[in-house]
Amino acid sequence: MPINISRGDSDGVIECMIEALRAYEADHPHSKIDIYRQNSVSIRVRIIDSSFANQNKIERSKDVWKYLNLLPDEVQSDLSTLILLTPEETSHSFANLEFEDPVPSNL
Repeated sequence: MPINISRGDSDGVIECMIEALRAYEADHPHSKIDIYRQNSVSIRVRIIDSSFANQNKIERSKDVWKYLNLLPDEVQSDLSTLILLTPEETSHSFANLEFEDPVPSNL
């Protein structure tokens, strides 16, 4: 499944993040990844992956950061939100609401 830019346009930083996340996606082919720029200094990423089911938040984060840590610091610094959910968790995750029904922002 392709990585989805859920709103707005891509830019160089988002493209770098997508490249790192493609490696994650290749290793987790059933994952669903969404990314968007909230504002000039904030990028949000959501990964929905059934393989998170038996992992706590720390394990999930370590698994994903193995890929994101390969990015330069100036790219990593724009990542403000990383939401890691199983498909079942999306219906009751407050953080997920921002991806499903976003608050408008002024870029």
